[in-house]
Amino acid sequence: MTPEEVMNVVRQGERMGCTEALFSLGDKPEMLFPEMRETLRRLGYKSTMHYLEAMCEVVLRETSLLPHPNPGLMSAEWIDRLSRVSPSMGLMLETTSDRLMAKGTAHDNAPDKLPSKRLRVIEDAGRQGVPFTTGILIGIGETLEERVDSLLAIRALHEKYGHIQEVIVQNFRAKPGTPMAQWPEPDRGDMLRTLAVARLLMPDINIQAPPNLSDPHYADLLEGGINDWGGVSPLTPDFINPEKPWPHLEELQRRTSAKGFELLQRLPVYPEFVKKAAEKSAALAERLSEAADAAGLVRRAA
Repeated sequence: MTPEEVMNVVRQGERMGCTEALFSLGDKPEMLFPEMRETLRRLGYKSTMHYLEAMCEVVLRETSLLPHPNPGLMSAEWIDRLSRVSPSMGLMLETTSDRLMAKGTAHDNAPDKLPSKRLRVIEDAGRQGVPFTTGILIGIGETLEERVDSLLAIRALHEKYGHIQEVIVQNFRAKPGTPMAQWPEPDRGDMLRTLAVARLLMPDINIQAPPNLSDPHYADLLEGGINDWGGVSPLTPDFINPEKPWPHLEELQRRTSAKGFELLQRLPVYPEFVKKAAEKSAALAERLSEAADAAGLVRRAA
């Protein structure tokens, strides 16, 4: 997307009451794709990370939305730079299983999925006190023991640094035209059991599961122990899973209430981490003071 396209979407989201501009992208695409290198050259940026930083900054300074970047693997330097223009960021751990890097497995020919590399990024964010979102992807060939090991690895990093604001439990969905197109998907029971284990292991951490990946029975996920639906957009599709539309916000509200819960809108940074994020830069401090109410949730117009 060009800067103009980015800001067009952000302005539309602003009018619709959104609070987050999610930047989700692959690891250094310019390393593999000549067209990306040409696009960056034309736009005047040395790398995708430089472009991302600039877009986060313009969103932060010129709109009411807050950026949340998910740019894949990052160096400690880039975590620091992005933390000055975004209150939170994320990287899915997915799994701690090196076994799934082997030929013919889920992460075959995906060197950026190496668990040690992803754990290093999450730990670097912890050292810098950056509010961080991570999670696991279930149903990609991991054993139940490996699934628990992945949750324990996340818990251990949070116990050490206290920076994990959200743990996502995401269920694999098969996509046509991919090597795993015929791979079996986790069922409702598998998701609920995994969520329950995550909640038992991490009783004080926010647990999320995407509602669109469990439609039409997503309300059942609340029984597994989640307390967050993640980002649900009234404007854009789930670009990672465009074939799975978001639930309508009114329907999400209705189903959440029917399970005995109250649906509240939060910022991309969770309430308990707002103060920490505001320490990273004057620009963030100013925007967060405008965006957050006394409870750290979305401030409503008087």
